[in-house]
Amino acid sequence: MYLPTFTLEGRTALVTGAGRGIGRAIAIGLAEAGCNVALVSRTQADLEETADIIRQNTKAQAYVIPADITDRKQIEGAFEQLITETGRLDLLVNNAGMNIRTPALEVTDDQWETIVQTNLKSAFIASQTAGRYMKEHGGGKIINISSVGGHTALRTGVVYGSTKAALIQMTKVLALEWGKYGILVNAIGPWYFRTPLTEKILSDEQYMQDILDRTPLKRIGDLKEVVGPVVFLASDAANYMTGQTLLVDGGMSIYGF
Repeated sequence: MYLPTFTLEGRTALVTGAGRGIGRAIAIGLAEAGCNVALVSRTQADLEETADIIRQNTKAQAYVIPADITDRKQIEGAFEQLITETGRLDLLVNNAGMNIRTPALEVTDDQWETIVQTNLKSAFIASQTAGRYMKEHGGGKIINISSVGGHTALRTGVVYGSTKAALIQMTKVLALEWGKYGILVNAIGPWYFRTPLTEKILSDEQYMQDILDRTPLKRIGDLKEVVGPVVFLASDAANYMTGQTLLVDGGMSIYGF
């Protein structure tokens, strides 16, 4: 029998930024695949909405854990709460991220610190915390949500692009260090998907046309199209993959901009 299983039955994941957008979609998709999911972000109301969707449409458990993902103590506390309640941690999805679109000559120190803290440092702290547990319990998987902007220069801002490129490199280094512990670390690099974070900019007709012109498939992504690759990487089907970044971008990155 050569077809590996894609089910996540009986496993437990922690997803950051799970209150809306791509993070919400990923959390729901994991639950649909049978995974129990801890939902982490600052805003409890958003997390409760995600949890309600999971509880109404799947048999999976949803754990609402409000936390500031830039605060080490709160991140560590979120993992402690999950492990205390469930006794296990199989998967971490570092999805939380943000951007402040600013020309490079106008970037302030505060903007730099805010974006780096949210997009990069929080992912490392969460990975480090998960890694310590996984090392002692036979391994696990970490999936970082980077961006095609970490692979190709985009008009998303120098700080955002730098953090997403660093996240791809962090994925490789952690995969190299932790493979011997059975910890697999991979990343996803999305292009444009319609989320609360992108809704405003995608309403600009000229900007949208520029996106479509740069995308061979001539459309933006549907959220389920980023969920599928995450479930794949989380499943046994990807058990011989580590240190990789899957670019989910409608072919955008094959151009040489």
